[in-house]
Amino acid sequence: MSTTVQERTGPQGSPRWRHLILAVVCMIMIANLQYGWSVFVLPLKKAHGWSVSDIQIAFTIFVALETWGTPINGWIADHLGPRIGPRVVMGVGGILVALGWMLDSRAGSLAGLYVGGALTGLGSGAVYCTAVGTAVKWFSDNRGLAVGLVAGGFGAGTAITIIPIQMVIAHDGYAAAFFWFGLIQGGVVLIVSQFIRNPEPGQAPKAVAVKHDQSSRSYTAREVLSSRVFWVLYVLDLLMCAGGLVVTAYLAPIAASYHISKIILFLGATTLSIALIFANVMNGVARPFFGWVSDKIGNWQTMAIAFAFGGANYYLLSVLGRDPWGFVLFTGMIFFCWGEIFSLFPAMCTDLFGPKYATTNSAMLYTAKGAAAFLVPLGALAATMTGNWNDVLFLATGINLVAVVLVLTVLRPAANRHHDEDSR
Repeated sequence: MSTTVQERTGPQGSPRWRHLILAVVCMIMIANLQYGWSVFVLPLKKAHGWSVSDIQIAFTIFVALETWGTPINGWIADHLGPRIGPRVVMGVGGILVALGWMLDSRAGSLAGLYVGGALTGLGSGAVYCTAVGTAVKWFSDNRGLAVGLVAGGFGAGTAITIIPIQMVIAHDGYAAAFFWFGLIQGGVVLIVSQFIRNPEPGQAPKAVAVKHDQSSRSYTAREVLSSRVFWVLYVLDLLMCAGGLVVTAYLAPIAASYHISKIILFLGATTLSIALIFANVMNGVARPFFGWVSDKIGNWQTMAIAFAFGGANYYLLSVLGRDPWGFVLFTGMIFFCWGEIFSLFPAMCTDLFGPKYATTNSAMLYTAKGAAAFLVPLGALAATMTGNWNDVLFLATGINLVAVVLVLTVLRPAANRHHDEDSR
């Protein structure tokens, strides 16, 4: 079913692309907090003698607060209004990001490191949910693509700065890298965010034809939480986050079990290093690509295709991953099929529940990522019980296949019923 959304532009045309680009810049600035963390782990262990498992608790705290704190941030951004809300929430997020890494640079105890992880998690979540809210509110005609571009900045942003961070660590130590990159990244977010705003009612793009259903009204958080289709989306998001996080967490052990992780492939780079770089690039590319596809054919249709393709690649990695280039290729394709969830789910959430409270509602859905993190140990449990790391890939394959079935048999009819009730 197709709907037409009437909107008007200002005298100079819609400024939405300017706000989207600024949101992408802010997302790039917080990418290292998650995807660049691994390069600090061994230097921290060497400097303080802490165990890797104790150090990684800081990362767990980061992920938990990054996701579970977002509904509060989203509510504040929505209720402060389109002009003030994004600037306040993202600006505070930038300050917390800077403080967190600067504290990590001076942390002489695990407790200090954990506090730094908490601050960066809260700051990152504030930036993430507000940037996604900006995208879905300005781009009712291309929500998938817009959210994909914003999420792509978070997924691939590390590729821009990871080498400079490694150079600073090698030359001046991990503390200098934490301090200066924390200051720079947080400072850029604080400054750039002051030029971002969300559209006023009736403002945004010119009249367009939307190729799939969108809600005719905006639902409050309480209404969303009482809606069955939201919980269907939440379970699907939880499953897909879990599958990707399991493989992300255990990619190095899988490569080691194949005896290929240290094989030199190109210009002195090992199989694992190339695989990780390629995976991050594909993770970033996937988000705008699948978002664009969903704008053309619909959200649940794109989900079914991507989830099925992802399941196939998990399985192919288990079969062909012992070849170094096979490992690189299928690792990249796994991340390509996984990255799309961070564009499709917020876009579909806003299509179902409207744009006014989109920052809050998509933030509530984003908490599924935090819940999924607690399922990651299942991968290690499966491998420990059988002695075969391929079981991690089989587990992820099964998760994807279950998700495809749920999309076709549960999400599709639930979304259709929701739109039918909304149009009455």
